[in-house]
Amino acid sequence: MGLKNLKKKKWFAILTNIYVLVLTVFVIWMLFFDTNSLLIHRELKKEIKNLEKTQQFLRSEIEKDKKIIDKLSDTNELEKFAREQYFLKKKDEEIYLIEYEDSLKRKKANDQD
Repeated sequence: MGLKNLKKKKWFAILTNIYVLVLTVFVIWMLFFDTNSLLIHRELKKEIKNLEKTQQFLRSEIEKDKKIIDKLSDTNELEKFAREQYFLKKKDEEIYLIEYEDSLKRKKANDQD
């Protein structure tokens, strides 16, 4: 097929039209190379979704912490929390820590490593 025959084809005439060429270059530029390209928009949407998930998680953690703070406003609950978490005690009181066998095995395995 010669160049003359190729130039006579209708699709070749459409593709070599200056407006079609400029439009094609413009579309390719906007999709891939521009600072606001489609690829950058996709990355930003992913980042927004991740940030929204993080925000949702942090809001739920704040709600949990608010419930704990409300619960700890009672002196009996505060004392219970201090005893359980920090092993605090009253004067003339002894604390016994009870460890189960499976927790002792884990400690020994960690000590050997």
